Amino acid sequence: MAFTHLHVHTEYSLLDGSSKIKELLPRAKELGMDSIAITDHGVMYGVIDFYKKAKEVGIKPILGCEIYVAPGSRFDREQARGEDRYYHLVLLAENNQGYKNLMKIVTRGFTEGYYYKPRVDYEVLEKYHEGIIALSACLAGEIPNKILKEDFDGARAAARKMRDIFGENNFFLELQDHGIREQTQVNTSLIRLSKELGIPIIARILACLLYTSDAADE
Repeated sequence: MAFTHLHVHTEYSLLDGSSKIKELLPRAKELGMDSIAITDHGVMYGVIDFYKKAKEVGIKPILGCEIYVAPGSRFDREQARGEDRYYHLVLLAENNQGYKNLMKIVTRGFTEGYYYKPRVDYEVLEKYHEGIIALSACLAGEIPNKILKEDFDGARAAARKMRDIFGENNFFLELQDHGIREQTQVNTSLIRLSKELGIPIIARILACLLYTSDAADE
């Protein structure tokens, strides 16, 4: 069974992504992958280079973005503090319409919702959801965040909301296991949510497509 990385940060995720597009795509092809996504934090600066390089090496590019979602309105500023100013959400373009809508969502984040990060809200997601697949994201996602705060009812409500926005077949709960204790706690609850609500699960592993020589140097 082929494996596809659907949550990937490149050099355009400042202070977070270490994978360079020109190296990432050839290495993915070398490892036998036939597709891979790009989901940089809040921006789509790298998607053109990513698309061109993917086509050059013969691998299917999946264009996306890990956006920031405001807990309330995108126009609100001091309604929340610290990490609660926004949640993470991974969006993937399913088709050309989805790509157009993804660009609109990211643009709204900068032109209307920028506060520390380019944020959107549920209103924007509802308006531009067509052709987009959403993943619940990392520990900074709304659903994992509420689970960590022991607010399972809130996590359930958020999962239902996302499913209603993107559709039953276009929203997935994302499991991650990078050796972090909190992820184990979150994963258990996400599996429970999946069983309760019938929302499918995807599993993400840390995408470090290194060469043996690179690993030896670290």
